[in-house]
Amino acid sequence: MAGTVSENYINVLDRIRKAARKAGRDPGEVTLVAVTKGVEIKKIKEAFSAGVRVFGENYVQEAEEKAAKVKDKSVRWHFIGHLQKNKVKLALELFDVIQTVEGPELAAEINKRATEPVDILLEVNIAREKTKAGVDAEGAVKLARTIPSMEKLRLRGLMTIPPPVENPEMSRPYFVALRRLAERINKERIPGVFLRDLSMGMSADFEVAVEEGATLIRVGTAIFGPRPEKKASKGA
Repeated sequence: MAGTVSENYINVLDRIRKAARKAGRDPGEVTLVAVTKGVEIKKIKEAFSAGVRVFGENYVQEAEEKAAKVKDKSVRWHFIGHLQKNKVKLALELFDVIQTVEGPELAAEINKRATEPVDILLEVNIAREKTKAGVDAEGAVKLARTIPSMEKLRLRGLMTIPPPVENPEMSRPYFVALRRLAERINKERIPGVFLRDLSMGMSADFEVAVEEGATLIRVGTAIFGPRPEKKASKGA
């Protein structure tokens, strides 16, 4: 990725617009979540200056450090990593949206710890990969039915991470499956539950995701460039 953060951001926005128009969608329906995992604060501030207002972070500790240095009331932080139950309280203080509610136990813990309503998405392991977190399609339907009993949770949609692919087109069936799952849940007319958001698509395949109905795309590398070599990993 040869451009500056600002140039890359503008390029991604242009690609979102083209993909949305190709699908007959309003580009304004798509929110770009700039993924800051492993990104230095200087680049995050560059993205903010370029117009980014929604950031996604995988680690609670990293978000705590970064949010303290990018202080602006217009900024919203989305949690997009694996959330350990012992980090829920701090996550609720830092994040506006938790995209990765991967099962009933985590949902219950968030509801227990929240002091005010919190927006959540259910993480769906749409390809049923053994190495990935998330509920399967049937689990998502069951979990959605339980949400009305958890008064602090506002279920906004579904999130998925399909298997890594060489060709973005290979992600399309997974994005279609997530959209159809959301439609299925909405048809149940669960009281207080209406799924508006689909979080799907990353740097390698976000245009296909937009064509298939994504309202949230999680883009890191295409904006910030390749991540530096991994250091010792921090827990989420």
